[in-house]
Amino acid sequence: MPSEETNHQRAFAKQVSRCDLNMVLVEQTKLRSAVPYLQRTAFDPGGLQLRRSPMHGLDCFVRYVKWRRARFEVLPELVETILKLCHCDHPLHYAIYRQRLLDATLAHKLQAGGGRQAGAAFETWDRTACYLPGTSVPLATYVLWYEVSEDCMSLRNCRDSASVVAVLIVFLLVSNSAFAQKNSVDERIRRIEANVASIPMAEGQPPLQLNLQQMMETLKVPGVSVAVIDNFKIAWTKTYGVAETGTSKPVTPTTLFQAGSISKPVAATAALYLVEHGKLSLDENVNNELKIWKVPDNEFTATEKVTLRRILSHTGGLTVHGFPGYAVGEPVPTVEQVLNGEKPANTAPVRVNLVPGSEVRYSGGGVTIEQLLITDVTGKPFPQFMHDTVLAPIGMTNSTYQQPLPASLASSAASGTRAGGTVVPGKWHIYPEMAAAGLWTTPTDLAKFAIEIALSRNGKSNRVLSEGMVRRMLSVQKDDVGLGFFLDVRGNPNAFGHDGSDEGFQALLIMISDTGQGAAIMTNSDRGIELANYLEDSIAREYGWKFAEQKPNAAGPLMLLAEIKGPQAAMDEYHYLRANAASQYKFDEDTLIRLGYHVLMQGKTTDAIQVFKLEVKDYPRFWNAYDSLGEAYMKAGQKELAIENYNKSLELNPKNDNGVEMLKKLKEQK
Repeated sequence: MPSEETNHQRAFAKQVSRCDLNMVLVEQTKLRSAVPYLQRTAFDPGGLQLRRSPMHGLDCFVRYVKWRRARFEVLPELVETILKLCHCDHPLHYAIYRQRLLDATLAHKLQAGGGRQAGAAFETWDRTACYLPGTSVPLATYVLWYEVSEDCMSLRNCRDSASVVAVLIVFLLVSNSAFAQKNSVDERIRRIEANVASIPMAEGQPPLQLNLQQMMETLKVPGVSVAVIDNFKIAWTKTYGVAETGTSKPVTPTTLFQAGSISKPVAATAALYLVEHGKLSLDENVNNELKIWKVPDNEFTATEKVTLRRILSHTGGLTVHGFPGYAVGEPVPTVEQVLNGEKPANTAPVRVNLVPGSEVRYSGGGVTIEQLLITDVTGKPFPQFMHDTVLAPIGMTNSTYQQPLPASLASSAASGTRAGGTVVPGKWHIYPEMAAAGLWTTPTDLAKFAIEIALSRNGKSNRVLSEGMVRRMLSVQKDDVGLGFFLDVRGNPNAFGHDGSDEGFQALLIMISDTGQGAAIMTNSDRGIELANYLEDSIAREYGWKFAEQKPNAAGPLMLLAEIKGPQAAMDEYHYLRANAASQYKFDEDTLIRLGYHVLMQGKTTDAIQVFKLEVKDYPRFWNAYDSLGEAYMKAGQKELAIENYNKSLELNPKNDNGVEMLKKLKEQK
């Protein structure tokens, strides 16, 4: 039978396990008597069962440690247990905390130095990232609070009680504010991660909900890096997964990703810098400044010319949508060879085949002319000019346009991943079309860039461009396209952004210039933009971004469902959503087309045929329904059915050049 003293210790220990700091300060004498019991039960899964409640266990440990530290000594075995209770798994953080918890000098600094050294100690301890279980309170700060309170509240060890009390008051105010802010950010991140996708299912079934990790696994996206912007500042950054599939190398905030077409607005900023400094004109014929290559004139340029404004706004009438890049080890063409379509270039010549200024047609080829224009005018290599003019002034310290990526930076780069989950041979492609697709960067640096543009628009910064020039940059030229950026994103006239896609890499950048909100999301996957779009939606919901109410196309959730439950389940879901959730999702001629090609790319040709047949049934007058079904039949080797559907597509759309070409190939095979 336990002694009366043991019962007293047990009772008080239970009270300690439920109490807060204030009780401990008042009950110092009682706590001292409970120390032996706390020492035993802390290591014992029975007794108080503190392991079921790590927060309480940590309370007891810290209080116990403080009362055993008459000479400022911490028992090493207790330190180890505290770290385990806090789930401090990161090796660097573990080492830092172990050293600091064992460091006897901190208490002396607090005791002897008063406010100045106490504040410095708090600042140093609060930089690392191990937190109390279930909270956002840094472990070091928690222990330090006991350090200050127990050593100084008694006033026995303090030379200047007034200064110490002042320190404690400031400490409480600052730490409470910091804890609340940190807790708010952590809670927001958890909510963003927890419900990235939610798809209503057939009656009687719960919604299909996926968190971020599940989305990454479903889409075979090995790595993700995120920077969220709030109030014109980077609110937080976080990374997920690995830099290369099949390895354990983690993505870090400084891991480099290829930005794809997000390279374009960054390059546009440099071009506008030259305009602002009188080196280039927005509205003159670019051939006036081009030296080693000229835009070939033809009937389309007889009255209207290709200008920098039209290049930046994709209204130049220029060809070549984008570039596949060059595998490591392949010959890489010069910019002139790319523009002329000469070997070893793997794309067609960049030419004008629409009247410049007549319509928007996206052209990476046009942006490659912009690259040549910049180097001709400045006489500098494009990567150097970009670094000196844009990257360095904005503080984009982990960004470069160098192609190929220098060996010194290769170890910091993620490896690209194909849609099926395999690594791109050679890890990435090389892009001599640097302005269009050649930027290596991080979400943090892209966030800095977006913030600078937004601040400049509001007259609060001018590191690269003036307020007036940025306002011109963010003014609609035609069809919601500005000078380098797409505008009016998701119905918000103050939102600007750009997506990017290189071989094995996809990324997203968005910024809202009046509220200072935005995000940069980068992935090392050809399916990264699917994930990024869902993640952007989750961030937007959490931070209350001002987007117009727009129904997402049902193709997105249908493709996701096809990944998880198969094509037939996706087709069943199509019928259910169309009948019961038309107010939530948009259904149009492209919904099933997108689903069908998604299934076809997975090698499920028979299932893709069924999807396209459903498309033909629902949209019998849509020419592309028959073109797509013809392609699926062609891939399945069913030539007669392929010819029949291609012919039908040409009846509905005689200008379907793809149908003409495919029929020619099919007839040659006969």
